[in-house]
This record gives sequence, C-alpha cells and structure tokens, in this order.
Amino acid sequence: MKRLIPMAAALLLAACAPKAPRATSGEPFRLLLWNIQNGMWSGQGDNYNRFVDWVKDQDPDVCVWCEARTIYYDGTRDKMPVEEKYLVEHWPELAARYGHKYVYVGGMRDNYPQVITSKTPIYGKAQIVGVQPDSVVSHGALWAQVQVKGKTLNFVALHTWPHPYAFGAEDQEASKAAHGGDAYRKMEVEYVCKHTIGSQTEGNWLMMGDFNSLSRTDNALYGLPADDPKFQAQDYMHEHTPYWDIIKRRNPEEVVVSTIENTRYDYVFCTPDLYPFITDARIVLDAYTQPVRDAEIKGFCHPSDHLPIIVDFAL
Repeated sequence: MKRLIPMAAALLLAACAPKAPRATSGEPFRLLLWNIQNGMWSGQGDNYNRFVDWVKDQDPDVCVWCEARTIYYDGTRDKMPVEEKYLVEHWPELAARYGHKYVYVGGMRDNYPQVITSKTPIYGKAQIVGVQPDSVVSHGALWAQVQVKGKTLNFVALHTWPHPYAFGAEDQEASKAAHGGDAYRKMEVEYVCKHTIGSQTEGNWLMMGDFNSLSRTDNALYGLPADDPKFQAQDYMHEHTPYWDIIKRRNPEEVVVSTIENTRYDYVFCTPDLYPFITDARIVLDAYTQPVRDAEIKGFCHPSDHLPIIVDFAL
C-alpha cells in the first residue's frame, strides 16, 4: 500500500530529518521550483528579507518561479497599478540578493508569468503565450537554456489554467459540468510540449511548474475513478512525452502533497538521459515554507499556498 504523507505529517518528518547535502561526486547542480503566490505577496512587508534568506540558505543554481509578478498591495487584496508593481521589472535586483545574476521572464499574458533566474548565463529560447482563440496558454510559459559542465540544460516552465471551466468559456457552469477546465489544462500542456521539446528533441530537458492537475500515480490519496478527467494533463505527460516524473520516481511508494489543499499540483519532469544524474529530489516543507492561511484575506497564504521543490544533480 502506498504511504500517504499529508502536510502535517510531512512537516514532522521534515523537522526530524537532517538537511540533505549537496552532491559531492560530479558537478553539483541544484534546481529550485516554487509557485510563490501573487509575486511573493507575503514577502512585501519585510522587503522580501525572509524569502531572500531562505533562498540563499538553499543555494540553488537555477530557480524557477511561478506567479512571479506583483499583484496586490501588502496585506490586502487591493490591486496595484502597473507602474507601482515591483515584480517582474525588478527581478534582476531581487535575484541578485540571493546570488543570481541572470533572469529570463516567460510569456507575459497576465499577472502570473513564469520567471527563471540563474547563477550562470541564461539563453532565452521562447516566451510562449499560445494563439487566440482556442490555444491560449493562460499564464504564459518559457523555454530557456543554461550551460552546466558542458551540458545544455533545457528548462521549460508553465502554470496551467486553474479553474474547473475552460479559459474563455461563455457558459462557465456548462463548461464546468463538461470538465472544460481539465480539457483546457491538457491542451496547454500539449501546446507547450509541442513548441519546446517537440520542436528539438536533442539535449537534456526539464519541464516544471504548477500544472493544476492530478496524477493517477497519486490516486492512492485521491481515490478517483480511473477515467476521471482530472488526470488528463498528467496522462499526456506520461503517455505522449519522453518526460519522467522525478518526485514520483524518487518516491514510488509515497504521495507527498505540494499545496495547502493536500494535493500534488507541482511537478518537475526530466528526460531519461538526465535522470541518472539526480542525487536527491524533494518537496520542501520546513518552518518557513509551511503554508499558513492569512487571518483576514481569504485564499491567501504565508509565504505561499504551494511548497517548493528542490532537485539536486551531480553532472
């Protein structure tokens, strides 16, 4: 029977477990993925000091941030005008505080873009937004490359549509009843794959982000019917791409959640040629990252409603 690790139990395990060391054989390389909710809304009050200190302590070589744009004033749901938003414009300044000199912003469609930062140069390949009217990538996506120890690492990041109805649906209730949101997420994943790894299969590839979708490999937790539409996007990743789900392959008997809602929405995938170089992969739940609901602003959390993922390599 699979071992289920909901958030409270995982926090206890994290508190008792020693911090995983960096790889010592080969060139150590660390990837950090995190949906930081509304441009790290929770970090505005202290000028992002706790956020920066935590990232510095993890010492990642590459960071991928989902929801990487400022939206609201500190402590409120009041939207900022564009000219007052700190992010995405000041990501180079913020990234420099945790030791990253290079920044690439993904396709900008709305308030939820993806951003990649790195210690070493980033080569932007594509800012993906999709095509009107029926192939819109709702929160944009990116494809970028980083050179590490003679290897070209391709990074693809996305954040799919979050709602139960399809993007642009005129009758949202009818679309919800027809599982329009699940079908739309599958379309976004397919579109991004075809315009990234589908256009250039050579090289080492990583694809990651907040997929807002469930994997049937975690169904011991969800208990859904085998034909549930919620599996569509992840089924596409497993059945129609070369990607491997890193967290699941590293933890085949566990279901470790990545959101405050006790779901796993956040994934890091890699191509099989890159998998043997992985030395550790984990969803990070600690004293800082543990989501705490805001006492007054419904739906907002501190520091985020999602947990980060760290993947270590020895290249």
